[in-house]
Amino acid sequence: MQNLLFVISGLLFLILGGNWLLKAAVAISLRLNIPKIVVGMTVVSFATSAPELIVSVNAALDGFPDLALGNVVGSNIANLGLVLAITVILGPINVRKNFYTTNWPVMMLASLIFFAFIYFDGQLQQTEGIAMVVFLFLFLVYLLRYQKTAVVDEMPEDDVLLPHYKTLLFLGLGGVGLWGGSELLIDGAVGLATFYGVSDRVVAVTVVSVGTSIPELAASVIAVIKKEKAISLGNLIGSNIFNLLAVLGITAIITPITVMDQGLLSSDIFWMLGISFLILPLVFFPKGLRLGWRDGLVLLAFYLAFIYHTIS
Repeated sequence: MQNLLFVISGLLFLILGGNWLLKAAVAISLRLNIPKIVVGMTVVSFATSAPELIVSVNAALDGFPDLALGNVVGSNIANLGLVLAITVILGPINVRKNFYTTNWPVMMLASLIFFAFIYFDGQLQQTEGIAMVVFLFLFLVYLLRYQKTAVVDEMPEDDVLLPHYKTLLFLGLGGVGLWGGSELLIDGAVGLATFYGVSDRVVAVTVVSVGTSIPELAASVIAVIKKEKAISLGNLIGSNIFNLLAVLGITAIITPITVMDQGLLSSDIFWMLGISFLILPLVFFPKGLRLGWRDGLVLLAFYLAFIYHTIS
């Protein structure tokens, strides 16, 4: 009963946190006159990736490396197969050239770098973690200096410029809400899963990864409802980049990570690469530079197949 209460309370905090964070993100975009997709890929992505960072660092330090790795790999699959799927089912997203010339390629490159670092020796060393964080820093510098609008803003006239104190307040409340909600949700979900005797890796790539992806879901769905699709798509692509380069990079710098369950290398990592690549053809087909409800159903089917394969 206590675990179930944790899950419900966590979801409530995550929804509130996602709403507050979105308000702050729009205000920052207006005040600094930078594209909203950049805000989505930096401020919002970092805040919604905070649960993954906290869980992965704690898990690695406590001697549960599969929980740290499975959490990130599973979250990246969930962000695209579950969160993006639900987002585009609720409403289509029109994308521009920068999405497939910058944002998607960087996400794929980050995925391939992680694959190259861990697949052959089953370890993520401190030097590799440093290299991942440096790559992220260079990407953020590029974003802030050169990135243009990559998604059409449907309702720019409804944007409200908040006072500085309100922006900071919403940013702080949003971050705390997402962090606290995720902690409650993870505690409850892991408690329920552990009760049924499921392995660390399976718990990580299913229950924990969905739990830590709830902030992305909350922020993205609220963004779509409020017609802030640039923040929604930028948040998801940015979160996947942050999860790999920042979460695993920082975790590896603190303590090297060694794969314990080989299922992560023989199965999960390939599912992550597959769904990351799948986004590109879906953007072009059946309608060019657009993600619609049919694409959402394809992504959702991919995710359900992954869950079925993992559990079975």
